[in-house]
Amino acid sequence: MNILTTTPFPLQITAVLLLGLTLGSFINVCIHRLPKNESIIAPRSYCQSCKTKIPAWDNIPIISYLLLKGKCRQCTASISLLYPIVEVSTSLLLLTGLIQFGMSMKFAIFCAIGPALLTVAIIDIKHKIIPDTITLPGMIFGLVAGGYLVGLKESLLGLISGGGIFLFSSEVYYRVRGRVGMGGGDIKFIAAVGALLGLKQVFLVIFLSAFIGSVVGLVGLVGKKLNAMSQIPFGPFLAVGTLIVYFSGENIINMYITTIMGGY
Repeated sequence: MNILTTTPFPLQITAVLLLGLTLGSFINVCIHRLPKNESIIAPRSYCQSCKTKIPAWDNIPIISYLLLKGKCRQCTASISLLYPIVEVSTSLLLLTGLIQFGMSMKFAIFCAIGPALLTVAIIDIKHKIIPDTITLPGMIFGLVAGGYLVGLKESLLGLISGGGIFLFSSEVYYRVRGRVGMGGGDIKFIAAVGALLGLKQVFLVIFLSAFIGSVVGLVGLVGKKLNAMSQIPFGPFLAVGTLIVYFSGENIINMYITTIMGGY
């Protein structure tokens, strides 16, 4: 990382923003194809309306969308605003990681998990699934990255505990209510998160995710956007909880311990 760390910060920012736009474009492909079990490699991108393959010059993140005024060059069908939103969001996400971690190994790991969390959140919102093609490799990546961040033992305990808690909760809910309350995707997802962050921090992710989900659910009920039978995808809340803990997990835990110990 020596060359990267000596690169002027404005150039680092430019490189990270461009990387974010590129990854954001790839995320858009994943969001569209993974729920349908389609290859994310081939064929190349095509218009959802006329099925015409999109040439490279019409597939430049943000710029092509603006030049084409949000429409397909061939059939003039509207292109979803979600595409540029995802590209910009990915860039800003990586920029935030750069500012927080600098050019470090933790930032390099974040360049992989940040876009993955965004992908999971959007797919779960749109389709109410979390694909195995993300979570299963995520467990392996989590063990490798977690071994570096928190140690292999802590990483293994996090994977087993995170997945185990959700699996147990899902089983209890099914036996009590007679219907599935938490999908297998959520279970594998939290197992991967546990592998990445370790035992202590995966509990914090679960707590924060449940808290954020409860607040959103309560607001939805009060605003009559949801009812008692509404199914709310949990993946987005897990993604947000994971981001918070990846950025500030140790600080939150230390602050909690200090507050508790200070009370005695």
